[in-house]
Amino acid sequence: MSLQVSELRVYYRTLKGDVRALDGMTFELRDGEILGLVGESGCGKSTLGKSLIRMDGRMRRVGGTVTLDGHELPIDDDRRMNDYRFREVSLIPQYAMSALNPTRKIRRMVTELLRSRGTALDTAELERRMDQVGLPREVLDRYPIELSGGMKQRMVMVISTLLDPSLLIADEVTSALDVSTQKAVARALLGFRDSGYVKSMIFVTHDLALTHHIADTIMVMYAGKLAEKAPADVIVKAPRHPYTRLLLESLPEVGVRYTERRLEGIAGSPPSLLDPPAGCRFRDRCPIAGEECAQEPPVAELAPDHHVACWKA
Repeated sequence: MSLQVSELRVYYRTLKGDVRALDGMTFELRDGEILGLVGESGCGKSTLGKSLIRMDGRMRRVGGTVTLDGHELPIDDDRRMNDYRFREVSLIPQYAMSALNPTRKIRRMVTELLRSRGTALDTAELERRMDQVGLPREVLDRYPIELSGGMKQRMVMVISTLLDPSLLIADEVTSALDVSTQKAVARALLGFRDSGYVKSMIFVTHDLALTHHIADTIMVMYAGKLAEKAPADVIVKAPRHPYTRLLLESLPEVGVRYTERRLEGIAGSPPSLLDPPAGCRFRDRCPIAGEECAQEPPVAELAPDHHVACWKA
């Protein structure tokens, strides 16, 4: 499996104009790789995930291509993309706990979904995957309202991978879960990859610590653009973009009290993507911005697999 995204631009239509949610994203995802996608709210993380599987009515592709295994995905043609969903590209949605039909028992829901894809339910395989995520088999004969939040989340994960997609997009799947359940979900996602249920994964989250635990590579986004992309250890231990550094510095450390080190947020707010500023979009908040930052920085490869969009890097 290989995914290539090239100069992808996806805008939202609003009464005030187009919101440039993705504005020239280019990156590659290799076979077997888990890519962690991080950044502040509104930076375009979830839009990128949705763009790869289902664009809603407000979204439009302005430019760029998405290629999966050598075939360009028709991401702005909902009918044609239906041939790729679940089999080639699958999504665990941001609000997965609300994704299950409350009027159907789980077994019937799964049966109907697979039938719509021309596939019969393999109960033994379904139960094997439920065992892997720690779900009791009696869950199949319950309504979603009878399940806890963590059980619903894990059930959606199982359903999303039943057809062994090449690419799984996990969008904020741990954001509403307690710490122990987050750990179980992360372990399950790794197990899906290692068992061959999915080939590669994009893990969208705000949680840098959890991303470091699960991802092979981390990509940091800011205001619809790529800021930095590198192996997970490099991002955490030797970041080169000032935004990445500030994100890491804003995280609390276990065992360090407030009186010892005061947490510092990132000054200012992200720019409006209705009318984004020229040049580097982070420069108004950047502590090391210079005159050259009035020009948009190119994405440079500083070392193998380490890409940064910053004049100061």
